[in-house]
Amino acid sequence: MKHHDLTTKEGRKAHRHEMRMIAVRPRRWGLWLLTAGFLLILTPSALNVHSLFGLWPPVLGALCAILGAPLLVASVVLKRRYIRQRIEGQAMLGRIRG
Repeated sequence: MKHHDLTTKEGRKAHRHEMRMIAVRPRRWGLWLLTAGFLLILTPSALNVHSLFGLWPPVLGALCAILGAPLLVASVVLKRRYIRQRIEGQAMLGRIRG
């Protein structure tokens, strides 16, 4: 893992970008599924639609929300694990350098 120089503007920008890109796919998919689930749950009352693909929209919405929530939890776990490994790597580097 490359450690950025946080005293420079470019180093801080690279560090922020690296932190933002950790576990981006599960977070993005989880947010999309939760948004779709929320909209599907609201569909019957808002648009008077009571059947989509032969299923009730609230059931599809609940399914999307159930699938999206673990993805968001996984992204949080992956990010915490990455940051913990990065901090331990910095401590190890300090011990090696003396």
